[in-house]
Amino acid sequence: MNADPAAQRRLLDLAVVDADLTRAAHRRRSLPELAEIEQADKNLRASRDSLVAAETAASDLDRDIRKLEAEIDQVQARGERDRGLLDSGSISSGKQLEDLQHELTTLRRRQSVLEDDLLEVMERREATETELERGRAGLAEIEQRRFDAVRRRDAALADLDATETTRKQQRQAIIGELPTELVALYERIRARNGTGAALLREGRCGACRLELDRTALGRIREAPPDQVVRCEECGAVLVRTAESGL
Repeated sequence: MNADPAAQRRLLDLAVVDADLTRAAHRRRSLPELAEIEQADKNLRASRDSLVAAETAASDLDRDIRKLEAEIDQVQARGERDRGLLDSGSISSGKQLEDLQHELTTLRRRQSVLEDDLLEVMERREATETELERGRAGLAEIEQRRFDAVRRRDAALADLDATETTRKQQRQAIIGELPTELVALYERIRARNGTGAALLREGRCGACRLELDRTALGRIREAPPDQVVRCEECGAVLVRTAESGL
């Protein structure tokens, strides 16, 4: 294939634009903020699950506290009633008085056990509240980190959008200047190898970075300026300039 040397040199500008687009696409896929957000989402799920578990435990403990307090109230009320009967002097039977004294003793022991149980449950509830406070603080911290990562990701994506828009416009302008067949060749090579054209500099291919042997350089040296030459290793179009070392 033949193409004006100026058109061939213009391929280098196209290759630069395409390299920028490739880098932008890679950066879009590999933004560190994407991994940060993904990890934050995992941490948020775990933190919320832990918080729900702690809230459930706190609710269960609150229910137990209410139940124990109600039982203590019942025992106290029963004891007050019995003491009232004992103090009233209305009971003359020795057996009834003995039974009443025994019941009061039993009620005092029962109240003591219930109060010990209540104290233990209230201590557990206090520990759970501390856990809840830590969980809420941790959740808020994770949410803030995720918010910051999303803000940085969106800013980076906006920059990439602007870069890609500019480069795509430049690409269309360059393609509009080039022969259709030359563009088609460039696109085929780029689709296969990633780089469609590169500068031949001091006998080395700018795409694969390999140095051409003497035979290959001899053929390129003898080729007319408008002949499109390619690297024997990677297939990229080799653009010849004063830097080519021919």
